[in-house]
Amino acid sequence: MRNAATLLILFAFFHLSTILRAEKPHMTLSPEIHAKALRILREGLLIADPAQFWVAMHAAEGLTLGGYGAEVIPVLVPKLATERDGQRLCGIARELVRAGERQHIAVLTEVLKREDSYAHTHAAESLYKVIELGDEGVMRERFEKGGDIKLRLMAAGALARKGDEKALAYIRECRDGKDPEGLQISAWLLGIIGDESDIEPLRQRLDDASTPVIRGYVVNALACLGDPEGLAQLARDLDSEDPAIRTYAATFAGDAKAVSTQARLEAMLDDSFADARVRAAQTLLQLSR
Repeated sequence: MRNAATLLILFAFFHLSTILRAEKPHMTLSPEIHAKALRILREGLLIADPAQFWVAMHAAEGLTLGGYGAEVIPVLVPKLATERDGQRLCGIARELVRAGERQHIAVLTEVLKREDSYAHTHAAESLYKVIELGDEGVMRERFEKGGDIKLRLMAAGALARKGDEKALAYIRECRDGKDPEGLQISAWLLGIIGDESDIEPLRQRLDDASTPVIRGYVVNALACLGDPEGLAQLARDLDSEDPAIRTYAATFAGDAKAVSTQARLEAMLDDSFADARVRAAQTLLQLSR
């Protein structure tokens, strides 16, 4: 009886371990690939060319998601005092918050409150990404009275992440609406904060996508929600001739836990497009932690 009980416990432990491994897909990188991905992100973080500013911010994100957020902080903190562009200021503050410097939520909140609407969308998007509202009253005002559909959607995304059903309903309304930008941004949001009920409505919008990029956003959202066809198309998009589509697919491969794309992502470390290299490196490190 004692042996039988021991075997039963061991079987239960093995079964639970199998389930846990299945719930957390994992890549195993060779030391060479890990070092190469890390080098790409470290070099990307230090890009000084203003035209590549957002590539540097994506490299910062990749380092944090890969477990190297401490490296981001000393590089970005000095930039807070010198950056005058509100949108870029949001990018810097966002990546500092993502790296653990939560006090910089105040920077995003201040930008969201500004009378000048220039950087409102970037502030709302950044707060959504770090799962914060800043000032809930101001965020709600941007959602309800923002005017611009992208601002309204990003504010709705931030609110929906905190459980606001009205905001989530608006995102789904835009998913089913006629505005192309509304479809693109709502698909992106629902890939992260939606559920299985969004799969079929999104699939029905594939033929309505007015550009390959918008279609790519819908495909990537489907992949993130667990749709096999969406995941298969995301994998194919990693070979797209359009560098933007390759880059978005590499980014969403991380959100979709698409470990089956590892070989293609490793090849993308030599991509001719800088942002594609950075996003591939990000996902490789993220899914190998």
